Amino acid sequence: MNVACSQCGAKYVLKDAEIVAHPKVQFTCPKCGKTTVVKIEQKVDATIAMLPLPSFARPTSSSSSGQKMDRAARQRVPESVSAELNVIAGPDTGVTFKLEFVEVIVGRQGSDVELSDPEISRQHCLLEVKDNFIQLKDLDSTNGTFYEEERVRAAMLRNGTEFRVGSTVLRVAISAR
Repeated sequence: MNVACSQCGAKYVLKDAEIVAHPKVQFTCPKCGKTTVVKIEQKVDATIAMLPLPSFARPTSSSSSGQKMDRAARQRVPESVSAELNVIAGPDTGVTFKLEFVEVIVGRQGSDVELSDPEISRQHCLLEVKDNFIQLKDLDSTNGTFYEEERVRAAMLRNGTEFRVGSTVLRVAISAR
């Protein structure tokens, strides 16, 4: 979170992971020595990086085998939900992937969403489409999955949320029809 000292205007970055549980944060400006109190407002539709790991992101979860499921046996996204991934930066910029299944693996090859980014793992992360959000789970990728430039193991993604795998930035588009 970007903040500024209320006295001198000097700008600072406070790590979201450290302040997310607090309604107010107080810091002392290293430049002028004055104290500033910042009120933290969480938006209702904000994407949340979850720590500790939620049950769907733990290795014992049934969806975390890392294996692509047989397409015939997979559950399709309900017709009442429209879900897409738009590549907004990286080697595949401009490509849109319609998410047809409830569980989708993003990766380099042998995945549901195949990206040509050499910095991502073959099976990099798992997306699970829900009614109005998508659960993101990193599949122990080498280079990690990032939300707001913080490496995350899991996150809840809302419509318009962006996340990064390798040098590829993806934007989630999910809505009820």
